[in-house]
Formats: sequence, structure tokens, C-alpha cells
Amino acid sequence: MADGKKHITLALQGGGAHGAFTWGVLDRLLDDERLVVEGISGTSAGAMNGALVVWGMAQGGPQAARALLEKFWHRIAESGRFSIFQPTPMDRLFGNPANLDLSPFYQGFDLMTRLLSPYQFNPRNDNPLKDALEEMIDFAQVREGEGVKLFISTTNVRTGKIRVFRNHELTAEVLLASACLPHLFQAVEVEGEHYWDGGFMGNPAMFPLIYNCRASDILLIEINPIRIEQLPETARAIADRMNAISFNATMMREMRTIAFVTRLLERHRLTARSGLRRIFFHMVQAEEEMAAFGVSSKYNLDFDFLLTLRDLGRRKADDWLKVNFDQLGRDSSVDLEKLFF
Repeated sequence: MADGKKHITLALQGGGAHGAFTWGVLDRLLDDERLVVEGISGTSAGAMNGALVVWGMAQGGPQAARALLEKFWHRIAESGRFSIFQPTPMDRLFGNPANLDLSPFYQGFDLMTRLLSPYQFNPRNDNPLKDALEEMIDFAQVREGEGVKLFISTTNVRTGKIRVFRNHELTAEVLLASACLPHLFQAVEVEGEHYWDGGFMGNPAMFPLIYNCRASDILLIEINPIRIEQLPETARAIADRMNAISFNATMMREMRTIAFVTRLLERHRLTARSGLRRIFFHMVQAEEEMAAFGVSSKYNLDFDFLLTLRDLGRRKADDWLKVNFDQLGRDSSVDLEKLFF
């Protein structure tokens, strides 16, 4: 912090359209001149948001990154304008208007993906995200440039291991691999290996930030609620909760490790000779609000819904900065002991 600013790293979760919440958080953080982002680790939608920030920062700094994020999410909404995944009047009257649970088209597609693989119902392997990414990001420039460090999590289909790609390896295929849900898209080939969504093994991975960045503060932008208040009892609610738990599992293991090492350091069971250092952990989340949106809403690309998530993210980030900014570089603003032990 020799420059008088707080240096942080960001961990960005994936979650389809819910990534617009992360857009809002990033928009607020990038608008704060007191912060410097050293590194970003992202998965799925978090990987795309992270790559856009890295390229925008390289082009013209924080304001360019903010503009690029807005352009990207506008493009996503435009591509979904004629999608079959739209809330129906039944959803608006009898459910959460952001969810698609009562849409016959969503229900039909959900059933189809249980009977057919993407190799059967999408043999050409069309993915509209590829065109949007290649239009927004100059991948060759990102690979050659220096700036914000980027770490993209993917899951190797053959080995089941996590593969983390860095700036000098970034391509559109890497981002598509990080977001490749196997029931929706064919596995993405990169350098002779095939990859699925990084959320299976790291949503997102935090160890790259610990080992490759000097900043000791990790700020997790949470999309998938860790805790919920209401016990899921319907089939849809149970499926939604199973999805959230499975995609949080590896992230929570890393958070437990951080908490355990922190406890050992505080009790002087470990010293500087161990090569370990204290990590200050922080989280921007809207668990109560996001818990109301089911898995089906992750397919909802209606721009009004995306703006609702963006505004929620901006507001939550602003609230977090007001309360916790002074703790950066000094202490965690999340009690990991209370969360996990």
C-alpha cells in the first residue's frame, strides 16, 4: 500500500445470468479510486466478468472496464431477446417473476437435457457467447500484455482435476470451457484436452490468488448462497439447493483451509518460516435476496432482470465499502471461525 491505496484480489463465482450481480459489484468497486485490483480468479460467468475487467483495465483503466462490462451485458440481453427462456404470465402471477419454473418451454428443455446430450440436440455445437467474447476482448493483446492477473478455473473431463488458465493462455475457448455445463454444451477442447465448467472443482479457485499475488485481501463476490433460512421442501427447491451446495463445495473447502491456517498463525503454531501468511477474507453477498431466485432464473436474460441484479450488486458493494473499507489490510471482515467451525 505504498501508493496509499488498498490492494485487493477478487474471487468471482459463476452462476449464469446471476453474474449480473457481480457486474454491479465490480461496477461499484471499479468506481472507487481507493482500490487497486491486483488479481482476479473467476469461474463461468465470473471468468467472463473477470476477463472483461482485465481487458478493460488494459485499454483505459477502471472506467473503460466499467463500460466494457455494461456493453457485454447489454449484448447478452440482446442475444436472449428471442430466447425460449422467458418468464410466463404464470411465473409472474404464482411464482417469482424472475424464475422460469412454470414455463413449459423451460420445463420441456429441462426434460430434453435429461434424455439427450448436447452432442445430440446441438450437433453443430453453436454457442452465441463465443461471438460476444471475441467481439469484446482482444485475446492476443491480453496474452501479451501485463496488468491485472487473471486466473480462470476449468475442470478436466478426463482426469477430473482443476486446470487454472492464466493471462498468457487466455482464449475465447478457455472462457467457454470455464462456463461449459455438460448437459448444455459439448466439452470444450483446449490444447488437446477437454474441459467442463470450472465450478465442479473451484467456484472460484482461491489458491492462485494466495500463491501468485502479493495482496493479502481476498474479496469473494458470492452468487450461490452458502446459507439459507427456509428448508427446501418442493422438488424444485430441493434441486436448487443441491445445485448451490455442489457448486460451493470446493470453494468452502478452500475457505476452511484459510480459516484453519489463520487460526494456527494467530496461536503461533506456525511462524514466518513456514512460508505461510495471513489472508484477510471478505465477502460481498446478498444471500437473502439471491435465495429467492431459483436455478431457472440463471437462464433469464431479460435486461430488466439483469439490471435488477446489477443494481443489487452495486448497492451491496457500496454498503460493504462503507462498513469494511478500513479493515482491508488489517483484518478479515468475515468471521470464518463462526462460518465453518
